[in-house]
Amino acid sequence: MNKLNLAVLFGGQSSEYSVSLHSAGSFLRQIRQENYNLILIGIDSNGIFYLYDGSIEDIEHDTWKKEGSCTPCAFIHKGVISLEKPEQKIDIDVAFPILHGKNGEDGCMQGLLELMNIHYVGCDVMSSAISMDKEIMHILCKEANIPCADYVCLKKWGDNPSFEEIEAKIPLPWIIKPCNAGSSYGVHKVEKKEDFEDACQDAFYYDGRGKILVEKAIEGFEIGCAVMGNETVFCGSVDEIQIAGSIFDFEGKYEDKGADIICPARIDEKQFKEAQALAYRTYRAMNCTGLARVDMFLTTEGEVILNELNTIPGFTATSRYPSMMKEAGLAFPDLIDRLIELAMQRKVGVC
Repeated sequence: MNKLNLAVLFGGQSSEYSVSLHSAGSFLRQIRQENYNLILIGIDSNGIFYLYDGSIEDIEHDTWKKEGSCTPCAFIHKGVISLEKPEQKIDIDVAFPILHGKNGEDGCMQGLLELMNIHYVGCDVMSSAISMDKEIMHILCKEANIPCADYVCLKKWGDNPSFEEIEAKIPLPWIIKPCNAGSSYGVHKVEKKEDFEDACQDAFYYDGRGKILVEKAIEGFEIGCAVMGNETVFCGSVDEIQIAGSIFDFEGKYEDKGADIICPARIDEKQFKEAQALAYRTYRAMNCTGLARVDMFLTTEGEVILNELNTIPGFTATSRYPSMMKEAGLAFPDLIDRLIELAMQRKVGVC
């Protein structure tokens, strides 16, 4: 059997650049490298693309951009070329974008790969874009009768309601978050007026596109479900997040500080199935393909409601998505193979 030429994309022009490096390192340690011709493509924080042939350790330590290990490159139809030797095309069968946040998870990279007629792992352009933008996600999920927290969207260049007007609609406390960021960057819990302006300013900074959400803070705890598939959808296990603070922040997600992730979740069978069912409905409503992690809340009243959708979830050894799939019987290397198979099933570059 001929090996697939697999491009692995890491880094990216995003606040989640460092997260991508850790995910890529774990991915490269878990993939069955003997089954693929790997083409590593690093994207630095300025958005410059490089062919990379150095070590995994240098990726993880963010020392990968070294002379001798990197060559500036550019995508072309069904492949990539080194800008130093543009006459030598490297064919790409499929790409695995391990890119989190803006410019990687939001449809930008997916659009580039579509135009280059390259298969890629994960959701298509539209699903990636609408899942990344939390306001649009809320609007579409409301149309699909998927329960979400009450919210108000504030625009940097618009006429926004005052603190008092928001409070009349949504009682405190609130969660303030960017519409277009992940890894809990710019997320704050607001319990009094004095904290409101600073929280909004920080959320606008990380959003970068001028929109933030003010959401009702849900009483309960966060759960999640790993979902995978194209025409046929498989829901993996459900996990539970136990946090010491008020939000599941960056340190909790990636540095194991102040949070414990328990898989499977310590919930009853009925709630477990309700979480899987809501994850499935959300995945379908957003027209997802490939994979997504659906984050939800289990309220103190026992109701399961949607929090948000992640179309390129973390891929570190301890990340939630591979852990939930492992609990469901799919080991990390098998998961990678299956996601690549799903990518090859989808057509690209067609009207």
